Amino acid sequence: MSDMPKMSEMSESVGDRPTESIALQVNGEPRDCPIETRLPDFLTQLGLNPRLVAVEYNGEILHRQFWDTTQLQAGDRLEIVTIVGGG
Repeated sequence: MSDMPKMSEMSESVGDRPTESIALQVNGEPRDCPIETRLPDFLTQLGLNPRLVAVEYNGEILHRQFWDTTQLQAGDRLEIVTIVGGG
């Protein structure tokens, strides 16, 4: 696994969602996202392929089986790393 790009290198767009947003911390940087955003949607909004990342959610590795039911909340802390293949 490898650290993902800095937030400034990722897509700034979060889509055409409601203007109300919540504050998160992503890889140590402040970030906003629309309310009622599910984790896979947020990863996609950041320009990431959800199949190629691992996520720590509020200090715990979040197993992929729970991603679809994880709705981000104000104050959540995410650490996201990308998986890089090769030999």
